[in-house]
Amino acid sequence: MRYQRSSALFKAAQKVLPGGVNSPVRAFKSVGGTPIFIEKAKGAYIYDADGHDYVDYINSWGPMILGHAHDAVTDALLAQVKKGTSYGTPTELETQIAEFVVNAVPNIDMVRFVNSGTEACMSAVRLARGYTGREKIIKFAGCYHGHSDSFLIQAGSGAATFGEPNSPGVTQGTAKDTLMATYNDIESVKTLFENNPDEIATVILEPVAGNMGCIPPKGDFLQQLKTLCEENGALLIIDEVMTGFRLAMGGAQELLNVKADIVTFGKVIGGGLPVGAFAGRKEIMEYLAPNGPVYQAGTLSGNPLAMRAGITTLETLASLDNPFAQLEKTTKKLAEDIHSILNEKGITHTYNQIGSMYSVFFTDKEVVDFETAKTAHNETFNKFYHHLLDKGVYLPPSSFETWFISLAIGDSELDRTLSAVRSFEG
Repeated sequence: MRYQRSSALFKAAQKVLPGGVNSPVRAFKSVGGTPIFIEKAKGAYIYDADGHDYVDYINSWGPMILGHAHDAVTDALLAQVKKGTSYGTPTELETQIAEFVVNAVPNIDMVRFVNSGTEACMSAVRLARGYTGREKIIKFAGCYHGHSDSFLIQAGSGAATFGEPNSPGVTQGTAKDTLMATYNDIESVKTLFENNPDEIATVILEPVAGNMGCIPPKGDFLQQLKTLCEENGALLIIDEVMTGFRLAMGGAQELLNVKADIVTFGKVIGGGLPVGAFAGRKEIMEYLAPNGPVYQAGTLSGNPLAMRAGITTLETLASLDNPFAQLEKTTKKLAEDIHSILNEKGITHTYNQIGSMYSVFFTDKEVVDFETAKTAHNETFNKFYHHLLDKGVYLPPSSFETWFISLAIGDSELDRTLSAVRSFEG
């Protein structure tokens, strides 16, 4: 049995962890089969409990942009551990990484560090509501901003309706303040503003959707969104938990030429440790306690281990000769070569790629939003997933997740991946 040890570990985990996991996608419910338990990682590879190695296209869902266990990051962490792991007090490290972020990212003056992307987005929405004195928010079907109540909302009967809770425990009262729009459809947003005048505090979105597969914005969608917010007195929150320091040093704001009022971060900014952040202009950020009335706090916020891993990762990226061009080149080659192989096999598919984010969809439709993403044939993806897994290539275990490419992936890793795709029969 190829995954005997992983299977035994999963059975043990199910006795003490709900579903045997601490985050649902890890349970392989979408693709079927037994989750693979990982013991270690280095560079482009992860290694499972049964002794197999895999080219890794998850990279901890984005943070490991330098590759796993990068020497500079691990050395910095080891040195920091010897100094202590948490103080619950201010440290110089927090200021250093905040200064780096403010200097690198357009349109922000101040940063508040938290412990996860969920916490960053939740806090950003609270800040926007407090700053504007309004309660309603607009989010987009298929965009994921963590598991805070306000974000676990599905679309109602149309784009102009209130959302409905899509998880028990989320109240109807919370849902009524979350309005659903369609990604890449500016008219759906205009309708919501027209139907809710002077009530909308903020619009929040992923500048490149990553949780319905990789879906970039079309045309000037983001710029039109910013204009709508300005015209209606609402703040624009751009969720760069995935895209920040991955698509460019200045994130999606730099790459796609858009200016948010508040930006959220995670993933790369912590170098693989639990971290989140939200940032914005001084007049907005100073609305936070202790200077302002909007309360937010966290015992482990600015944790020295996360700050050390984060600043080391960011400084290493900055020291490299155009790493984002290298990532773009590698990812584009991967995407185009997989596309060519699947075409030769007559397997219906399409793909989206931007920078080091990529997804293949087994559908004949252009994928521009959640509805078109859902037209993909999941059974084909599941076969594709397990075929590549058995060939030593580790993909996100869901057709609605983005692949993340690291700087550690080179020609030999691409060769292994493409060889696996060539032997896939659909």
